[in-house]
Amino acid sequence: MISNLLKQAAIVAFGLVATADFALAVDISGAGATFPYPIYAKWAEAYKKETGANMNYQSIGSGGGIKQIKARTVTFGASDQPLKSEELEAAGLTQWPQVIGGIVPVINLDGVAPGDLTLSGDVLTKIFLGEIKSWDDPAIKKLNPKAKLSGQAIVVAHRSDGSGTTFNFTDYLSKVSPTWKEKVGENSAVEWPVGLGSKGNEGVANTVANTKGAIGYVEYAYAKQNRLNYVKLINKDGKVVAPISETFQAAAANADWAKSPGFYQVLTDEPGAKSWPITAATFILLPKQPQDPASTAEALKFFAWAFAKGGKAAEELDYIPMPESVVALIKKSWAANVKGSDGKPLAN
Repeated sequence: MISNLLKQAAIVAFGLVATADFALAVDISGAGATFPYPIYAKWAEAYKKETGANMNYQSIGSGGGIKQIKARTVTFGASDQPLKSEELEAAGLTQWPQVIGGIVPVINLDGVAPGDLTLSGDVLTKIFLGEIKSWDDPAIKKLNPKAKLSGQAIVVAHRSDGSGTTFNFTDYLSKVSPTWKEKVGENSAVEWPVGLGSKGNEGVANTVANTKGAIGYVEYAYAKQNRLNYVKLINKDGKVVAPISETFQAAAANADWAKSPGFYQVLTDEPGAKSWPITAATFILLPKQPQDPASTAEALKFFAWAFAKGGKAAEELDYIPMPESVVALIKKSWAANVKGSDGKPLAN
């Protein structure tokens, strides 16, 4: 009887200690890119179960995330468009890549299954310029002689908000088309020649899913989750590639993060027979001298946990975890750049 009481007391005591540990957990707030939202949400759920800490992330687009972290209204910002070193310095921020993914053209076309349609960079650009207007255009037919293509009108879907996904997509179009570069250019927000604007990757995914004849661009996890039909692309080496982990990894392998100030890298139109042409890293932005050191320290713990334990979850959503050698560089940058008022590093 006494033994059982002691056991029960020990269990209660353990529960109180665990509850106390969870009570000490500091909440983290973040805002920005919709590109990584599926994996950040998955990581946040697992991290809360393990530590009790909440990671509240607003999927509002890269432009909004950059604005919020510059205003210091969130613990961290997230952007698929990396900031150049001079902008980071002016804003008192540091940045690093957290995960890599692929941006894919998605379509809503009857009689065409995922991966049945192949487009070149030139044809994709002409579609988004409004020069190719129907799915039976000779340029599309030439690339897809066996596909059953109707004369259905093409409806272009694009982002309406400031978007790192748009930055990477338009950067790719600018690299493969001098006409696009001259007329539209690359940025997180551009003057689209044609199309319907929607907010977030989720907005573009919904527009494509609900519009016959539509084509848009989304991060691959959104295509996968919404069961959207993706197209294959002809890459820089002239090879037809599908959007899969192997092709994202092939493109990412070209990045030399050690020689990139502020980890600035754009991974579009990379060489290699297996490289997916619209691959992108998504970045975290953090103040070098935060107003709330406790939440920033907790954010660093969260991202370190994600590097250490979040790889499998990332791969399940077809993101590419950062290589260990790059993670080592990132943690070194934390120690050098993110400090409290006493000048000591906030990363453990």
